[in-house]
This record gives sequence, C-alpha cells and structure tokens, in this order.
Amino acid sequence: MRKPETIERLYLDFDGFFASVEQQADPSLRGRPIGVVPFAGTDRTAVIACSREAKAMGVKNVMGIREARAVCPDLILVPQKPDLYRRAHNTLLAEIEAVLPIDAVKSIDELTCRLDEGQRRDPQVLAARLKERLARTIGPFITASIGMAANRQLAKIACKAGKKQGTTYGNGLAIWPPEIMPGPLLEIKLDDIPGVGRNLYHHLMKIGVYDTRDLLALQPKQMRKIWGNVTGERLWYALHGYDIQAPEAERGAFGHGRVLPPESRSLPKAYEIARLLMIKAARRLRRAGYYCSGVCLWLSIREGSWSRKLSLPVVHDDAAVLAGLATLWAEAERDLGAETVFRVGVTLVDLSYASQRQLDMLVDDDHTRRKWEQANAAIDTLNARYSRTTVSLGPWSPPAGGHVGGKISYTRIPSAEDFW
Repeated sequence: MRKPETIERLYLDFDGFFASVEQQADPSLRGRPIGVVPFAGTDRTAVIACSREAKAMGVKNVMGIREARAVCPDLILVPQKPDLYRRAHNTLLAEIEAVLPIDAVKSIDELTCRLDEGQRRDPQVLAARLKERLARTIGPFITASIGMAANRQLAKIACKAGKKQGTTYGNGLAIWPPEIMPGPLLEIKLDDIPGVGRNLYHHLMKIGVYDTRDLLALQPKQMRKIWGNVTGERLWYALHGYDIQAPEAERGAFGHGRVLPPESRSLPKAYEIARLLMIKAARRLRRAGYYCSGVCLWLSIREGSWSRKLSLPVVHDDAAVLAGLATLWAEAERDLGAETVFRVGVTLVDLSYASQRQLDMLVDDDHTRRKWEQANAAIDTLNARYSRTTVSLGPWSPPAGGHVGGKISYTRIPSAEDFW
C-alpha cells in the first residue's frame, strides 16, 4: 500500500452553503443572521442551515426555531429554495474546474481534487487562486474552506479544522504535509473524525480510547474489530497517511422524505404528500435504469416513529409502487388512527438493473406490467418535453412550500427533473 511523501489531495467545503447562497442572491440578507427553514409560517420546525452571523450568536444547524430565536432574537427565517442551491452548486463546480479538475463530488457542499506535481508545489497559491476566482465570478458571500493532505480523509479533517480559526468561521485553509503529521491530527477531537459517530464514540470511551492519540496507537486489526468491518481498518490506514480509498458503494434504494406543513399532519393529508413522493422516487428509479421489488414507508409521529416494508414483484411503474404504498398506508391507519404525523418518508428497495430483470413465475402479471410501463414511458416523455409535471397518475397538487422530491439533502444533489 502506497504512502505519499507529499500532499496529493485537496478537500473543499463551502461554508454554511444554503445560507451563504441566500445571502449572495439577496443583498438584503447580507451581514445579517439568517436561518434557512423547510417552509415559512410556522415555529414548529427546525433551522436546516444558518449563516456565519447566526452561528456567531449560537444558532446551530438542526436547531428548533424557538430555541434558535431564543439565542438570536434578530434571526431572519428564510424558506429553503432547493433549485437555487442546485443551480449554485453546478455553477460553482464549473468555476472550480476552470482551475483544477474535480475528482469527486462528495455532497452538495463538499468536493475533492487530486493535485498534480505543479499544484503540490505551492498549495497556498492554488488555494488563493480558487478563492479569488469564486469571489470574482460568483460573489464574495459564498466562501469555502480548503484542506490539503496526503489523502482524502486527512484533507477532509484538515478542511474542517481550518474552517474554525480562532473566533472566526469559514474561508479557512489548512495544509497538512506528511512531514508534520500526526501533530495537527492530535489536536482534533475524537468525535470530529469522520467515521466516529455518536455510538462508536461512546464505545471507544468504554474501551479506553479517549482521544485521537489513543486511536492512532491502535493496530489495524484492532480498528477492524472495533468497527465490526473493514471500514475501521481502512480508517487506520487513512489516518496514518496511506493512499486508500473505499470502493464505490452499490446503489441500495431510491427514496424521498418530507417534513409536513402543519395543515398536512393528519393521516389523510399526509397520504397525498406520500403519494407524490412515491411517484418522484419511481421516476428517479426509471431514469437510473433500475427496477425494485420492495417498498418502505416511514412516519414520524408524536411518540416516535412507525415503519413497514412490503415486498413487490419486480416493478418500476407508478401504478405498482402506488398500490404498494396504499397497502402500507392502510396498515398505518389501522395502527395509528388519528395520530399526528410530522414527517413522511418513502423508499423503493431491493433493486435490480433493468437489463437483469427476471419475472416472478408465481405472479402472472407480465401483461399488466407491460401496459403500465408503456403508459409511464409516455408520461415521462411528455413531462420531459415540457420540463414539468404535465401528466401524472392521479392528481398533482404539491403542498405548501413545494419541493416534493426536490429538496436537497447534504448527500444527494438533485437533477433538474426532480423539481418537475
């Protein structure tokens, strides 16, 4: 396994991405504490992103609105604009690619690049070029922090460390060449290392691993045993400066979730939103060339959550997945009655490639499936022609706040079709 002798990776993380995009797009928000929220008109939800001004006042991501306003009375709430963030993301990537090639887009606000020999020679100059170009071509309110190190994992940790510089936040730079390691890493909190989640952190505490120095003192096989799989061993090699990359993950599911507006928190109202989310998930399934043979439903309720899974034949048409949703929803109504629903999630699982589809010999539905697939092909073609939902199976009435299936998570960048 190769151990680089110099920096080879750059990791870039946009600072407070959703909030900074809002400030760049709307001059009235600049320099003011803002919190991006799922939709307007209610305090019964959470801040999903906040500006550096809000962070300085103590506001955090995923903080309840009432709590956020308690620590920052001047907080301005801005309803999310997912398509704006998608377009900003694509524009920023194009500008970065004008300076150096992007190796991998890790999320809506994070990416990594491999550095060639010339770029490694003067990393400060490279970072300054990137930041100057973004400020000049996009605007000064969308800033980015940059980390450089021997591998992607160390560059990511360096980036996060550089984002917090004294009392300031964002627009940071941290360069960790191999000759100074592991010094900077020893200053990182154990639970700030990617791959050390809450449960694993507490487990490490129980077995006497209290800080990063203790973690680095472990052996690869010990890390594998603690993590319960090869991920722990890979992390050991990454933290010790080796060039190691995890294999590409297999696609496991297509799904969508939605925080419900107050007027849609009954089971009948929530069903209408779940139905639209299911259609959006099926559209993505078809565009990616997959079939599914299972559907899952998850509901957040007052006393926790409710979830069920249903097996299906190998399908990808709207009629089949909606029938599965209806079956699961009937179970939810029997179990929950008049329960208040705060969030709904639908997922298509047990995937197979369209080219590998095998019919179920015990379910004689090939004629029906072909009929519905032809109907869906016609619907998808019409919607693509007009770049919107012109035709749908059943009514198409998005709820307050819109964003049915088009919201942006930090791990998936939607396509333009997700907003139809």
